Amino acid sequence: MKKTDLVEKVKELADLESKAAAERALNAVLGGIEAGLQKDGEVQLIGFGTFRVKDRPARDGRNVKTGEKIRIKASRTVAFKVGAALKANATKKKKK
Repeated sequence: MKKTDLVEKVKELADLESKAAAERALNAVLGGIEAGLQKDGEVQLIGFGTFRVKDRPARDGRNVKTGEKIRIKASRTVAFKVGAALKANATKKKKK
């Protein structure tokens, strides 16, 4: 599903008048998640999952083209741990 598909689904589920309103709503939610990660390092949506900022330590790697060893520097990333309700619903088989 692409963002445009998600905007359409938000419009449908929230019974909004326009795609523009649905896109503003989606952007507001995504902006809120981003702000929460920047402020607290974690955003927990009960039943859906938890977004968390994680630190990755520096590590050794390998250049796939040359096979040469390289040093990969430390970085920060966002991880997502799926909630129980989402996992249960998302993994159900669709009936045909």
